[in-house]
Amino acid sequence: MSRAPGHPALAPFGTTIFSEMSALAREHGAINLGQGFPDTDGPQEILDAARQAIADGRNQYPPFPGDPALLEAIAAHQARFYGLGIDPRDQILVTVGATEAIAVAMLAMVQPGDEVVTFEPYYDSYAATIALAGGVRRTSALRFPDFALDGESLRAAFSERTRLVLLNTPHNPTGKVFTLEELTLICDLAKEFDAWVVTDEVYEHLVFDGREHIPVASLPGMAERTLTISSAGKTFSTTGWKVGWVSGPAEAISALRAVKQFVSFSASGPFQPAVAVGLGLGDEVYASLASGLESKRDLLVEGLRSAGLRVAVPAGTYFVVADASPLGGADGLAFARSLPARAGVACVPVSVFCDDVDSARSLVRFAFCKEDDVLREGVARLSALAGA
Repeated sequence: MSRAPGHPALAPFGTTIFSEMSALAREHGAINLGQGFPDTDGPQEILDAARQAIADGRNQYPPFPGDPALLEAIAAHQARFYGLGIDPRDQILVTVGATEAIAVAMLAMVQPGDEVVTFEPYYDSYAATIALAGGVRRTSALRFPDFALDGESLRAAFSERTRLVLLNTPHNPTGKVFTLEELTLICDLAKEFDAWVVTDEVYEHLVFDGREHIPVASLPGMAERTLTISSAGKTFSTTGWKVGWVSGPAEAISALRAVKQFVSFSASGPFQPAVAVGLGLGDEVYASLASGLESKRDLLVEGLRSAGLRVAVPAGTYFVVADASPLGGADGLAFARSLPARAGVACVPVSVFCDDVDSARSLVRFAFCKEDDVLREGVARLSALAGA
């Protein structure tokens, strides 16, 4: 009998938790506060631009590195918001969402046995793509409720085999925004161990309470060793368009292109010029995107607290992490699996994003990128469960 199909590196991962929780939400007619997709569309200008691109026949393969208008718009965005000078011709690669950018970065930059430092809880594709590349995952834990960086733990994760650091800020699932002091420590260690930094900044414009998102590439000595990933999906509430990008030194982008050409080549033809329009929208549009989500965050945080949960108030992203113990959720995974049937609400357990499962055993993540009425109904159902 022939060997069983499937890549052995993926054997520990199974089906993603997002697919599982969304399926349970559909099965039980539950409010889905698990998977991070908005239930409203993004700015009208972007939607209109996509319709126009379709009408104009922009429906075939776009150029492999990316639509020229989008490449120019990404470079202009980085200069406008962060003062970064990037050549759109050879320092940017457009990808099928940020998830593909992460995957091709790992496959291009990591060789078997190389170590990759990342922070847990981590977005689940990080662990899977490191494994596919043959890398060894080394983690430093961010712990509830403040999720502060542990400098001693972080230094212990580095070694002479460290190839790169995979960093996410603003951070999913915790909602943490790394401070300048924390980023400086990460960068100092990367330079000390001659490591690359791959930084996932998809929530860069979704930061609250007057905090500032600091791109790693903007810090001293980091532009030449940093690959920066972002996407239109989170910023403009167009997650289904799957338009992401990665920018950095030309030689590294060339290495990523060598992988991507055999993965997807190119995609999202009419959506790429539409995203270019979005990146050029005024400051007031970007401000409204963050302020609208900030009010939704406050609504959900207040509601979860009223239902008896202990909550970590996020500084950015779409997500709130809460301790489910007061509602019988000492085991967050079991709690999340039962919640759609018990309360008609879906969430995501945080422990599945951790190597140290006990550090997040009772934690669950709720998404607040939903209509206010949906959030209120979700909170009402959780409160009813608490009072049952």
